[in-house]
Amino acid sequence: MEEVRGDGAMEQRERADQLSEAETGMIQDTWGRVYENCEDVGVAILIRFFVNFPSAKQYFSQFQDMEDMEEMERSTQLRKHAQRVMNALNTVVENVHDPDKVASILNLVGKAHAIKHKVEPMYFKILSGVILEILSEDCPESFTPDVQRAWTKLMGLVYWHVTGAYTEAGWVQLSSSAV
Repeated sequence: MEEVRGDGAMEQRERADQLSEAETGMIQDTWGRVYENCEDVGVAILIRFFVNFPSAKQYFSQFQDMEDMEEMERSTQLRKHAQRVMNALNTVVENVHDPDKVASILNLVGKAHAIKHKVEPMYFKILSGVILEILSEDCPESFTPDVQRAWTKLMGLVYWHVTGAYTEAGWVQLSSSAV
């Protein structure tokens, strides 16, 4: 457990499970195949995210009013954001052997989303689930139960680091809504 400051009191944050060498290998192997088609996969992830969780669009003035999946798919702004998401994931996967580098990357992502974009952190948990769905659909033959567990663990690490950055940035929850 790690102690963190929150509203003047010390809170306990469960540390995310670290990845084993085998899990790291599975993640990098499956990611290599996914990243070959990263633009389309990234767009599929964001479209599923926005269709299933339309409240997430409130943070994107460029495409928050888009309702049609085909319109979203054609959106240059959505494609650019999808590329940023996929590049960030790629950087995490490429550096998964270096926990300090991963922590640094995700700290920047978390702080930007907390301070600049003011995105509720719950959306990172939701997006993680969508990413897992799309990856399992994109390469079903490779996404065995062991690979699924490894990716779930990685998404847990991502969420743990990002929410840690939110805490460090002094995030104040805007709403108590849960999905």
